[in-house]
Amino acid sequence: MNQPSSLKTKWRAGLGLAMTATAIYGLSLAGLRAADPNSGKTANAEKPAQKKPEKKKFSGADLYAMHCNRCHPERYAPERTPEQWKTILMHMRVRANLPAEQARAIMKYLQEDSGRP
Repeated sequence: MNQPSSLKTKWRAGLGLAMTATAIYGLSLAGLRAADPNSGKTANAEKPAQKKPEKKKFSGADLYAMHCNRCHPERYAPERTPEQWKTILMHMRVRANLPAEQARAIMKYLQEDSGRP
């Protein structure tokens, strides 16, 4: 019976130490913030204006290869007429969840490289 109560006492002591250490750490951080002359400024004011990284522009051929090859083998642009590609792309844009800008780039690629009049 002596063993379990000793374990319980040690556990409580350890928990108390952990809580004390956490409180001291929190107070020290609060003291550092109070001593910091810039602590009243917002995070955006501290950092210089950062430019958003530019999105990489993919060509219509790159987008076609990336998106269309996910589900089926790539078809060559000369296999269809520009009108056929327009119909196919309208359908596949919905299925592949393509953004409008990417769909326009793919359409331009397919229609320019289509070999049929």
